[in-house]
Amino acid sequence: MKSAPLQPAEIGFTPEGVPWSPLFGDVYHTAAGALAQARHVFLGGNGLPGRWQGRERFTVLETGFGLGNNFLATWAAWREDPQRCERLYFVSVEKHPLRRPDLERVHAGHALPELARALVDAWPPLAPGLHTLGFDDGRVTLLLALGDVADWLPQLAASVDAFYLDGFAPAKNGQMWAPQVLKALGRLAAPGATAATWSAARGVRDGLAAAGFEVERAPGFGGKRDMTVARHAPRFRAEGPRGWQPAAAATREAVIVGAGLAGCAAAHALAALGWHCELVDRHPAPAQEASGNPGGLFHGIVNPQDGAHARFNRAAALHLERMLKALRATRPLAGGFDGLLRLQAPRPSEDAALQAMQQAIAATGLPPEYVRAVDMAEARALSGLPLPGPAWFYPGGGWLRPGELARAWIEDEPRIRWRPGLAVQALRRAGERWQLLDAHGRVQAQAPVVVLANANDATRLLGLRHWPLAPVRGQTTFLPAGTPGLRVPLRPVAGAGYLLPAHDGQVLCGATTLHHDPDPALREADHLHNLAQVERLTGSRPHVDAATLPGRVGWRCVADDRLPVLGGVPDESALQQPGERLDHPRFVPRVPGLYVYTGLGSRGITWSALAAQVLAAGIDGAPCPLEADLREALDAARFVSRAVRRPAPPG
Repeated sequence: MKSAPLQPAEIGFTPEGVPWSPLFGDVYHTAAGALAQARHVFLGGNGLPGRWQGRERFTVLETGFGLGNNFLATWAAWREDPQRCERLYFVSVEKHPLRRPDLERVHAGHALPELARALVDAWPPLAPGLHTLGFDDGRVTLLLALGDVADWLPQLAASVDAFYLDGFAPAKNGQMWAPQVLKALGRLAAPGATAATWSAARGVRDGLAAAGFEVERAPGFGGKRDMTVARHAPRFRAEGPRGWQPAAAATREAVIVGAGLAGCAAAHALAALGWHCELVDRHPAPAQEASGNPGGLFHGIVNPQDGAHARFNRAAALHLERMLKALRATRPLAGGFDGLLRLQAPRPSEDAALQAMQQAIAATGLPPEYVRAVDMAEARALSGLPLPGPAWFYPGGGWLRPGELARAWIEDEPRIRWRPGLAVQALRRAGERWQLLDAHGRVQAQAPVVVLANANDATRLLGLRHWPLAPVRGQTTFLPAGTPGLRVPLRPVAGAGYLLPAHDGQVLCGATTLHHDPDPALREADHLHNLAQVERLTGSRPHVDAATLPGRVGWRCVADDRLPVLGGVPDESALQQPGERLDHPRFVPRVPGLYVYTGLGSRGITWSALAAQVLAAGIDGAPCPLEADLREALDAARFVSRAVRRPAPPG
């Protein structure tokens, strides 16, 4: 899905104090009150709260978030219901979101002050994409899709129980109520799904009927005689893509192999959805391999074309920023969380470089809360270094110890059982369960679902043909903070290499990138490479004997398209079956109960949390926190689809 810069809403008020949109010339709700309207039209019209009672999960989809009052009313009703569902998902699309100050202004004096305050505090930067906001310890999730509803509905992956069709009047905003928009609802509808809207317009009722809904009139609200309610009852129900079906597990049990960032994040994400997880690793403690460096960076990226890499990196970086804010409120994490600078590629002049950066931001419409293009003077002030030119400044970026983050995800989580010192040599299917075998063929663990999050070792266990992943050797260098000639940054700086601020008396820099290099020994030549990168970043070379420096060697797992690899393991035997549609990952059959999560490369900190939630949602059947085309870009079956679309030449 091609993203476009957002146009935030402008808010006015009628003489009666009702919020009003100058863009559409219409009010956001009736003068009778937003919450009363939400309770009568949307909750009442969908049979809530009764329909969610006793359920594990209930999903609402709203076509226009507006001021957020329908969400607040639904959240409040969920809180007040002792028989509520375990988890409430509220998916909402908004083309013209409010700026945070405007949201705060319209909710001043709100009838639900605690909930309104929580919504304002969680409000994301206005960047295109799907933003996941968690409330009530993650039991209430708001998935906020910023962009046009016609673009977003085909991109959502959710089984929706209730639709809130809300937007400005069809006469004011016809695109919101277009037949193709209403038709798209049918694809997302769960069995027995309902819909409600304040509108009783003939075109709306006809559009719902064409989408497979049985439509009725109901008493309206706020002076309106009628409103519309509907129930999805199609003559034919198409099955969803089989490659994205949830796990057919009789019990919610999973074994995760590998306790680096990927494995710990996957266990955390599944446990949050109610799964009981065993986390196994051959080492005695988590994060002992690629995730074991004493420091690592996290930040987004900017690309004028805003393709899949840029969009996923942005979504992951913003998700991590929200997650770290919540995590750091309950436990200490070492690191720096006040921004990161990334040098712009060299240009003929500083002005030309800065202009190119500003044009990229203008083309994508990215907000300053996510990224700013700073000139050389500001870059130097933010970094404390004589940087050679302008830089990207990511206010939500920074650095941390990946091992601390990995452990934070699994500690104090009763649904996660940690089992160290268990080396998995093979997998075996036994009935409806997978068995993990040691070197003697003995069963060490078993479950209906297994997730291979063991980086490059997943390649050995899977033995797939279409699997272009490889280990990439990286060596980092540790410098004493008082090393002569070493300029220590105030914030992490990246570009050609990276340099972290001092911590525990040392400065970390790096890193080399070498393919097909299995050598575990520290090498003086690699330290010299890292020192040369420090000199390019800071304008000064540390005076030190490279042969005496400590460091660390690790192997990243990298896919050839430089994106993570996750999801159900593809069943490559489908390539031999005539008539199989395999050109998109969602259609590729999967090996039952077997999943993979690897390929985090050098961006494990940034990517791990969001990618793990995408994986867990796919296993559990929860709404996916990523749009469909990005999910396909990460899908483990994409290599099979690529082989089908571009078969190898004969001979």
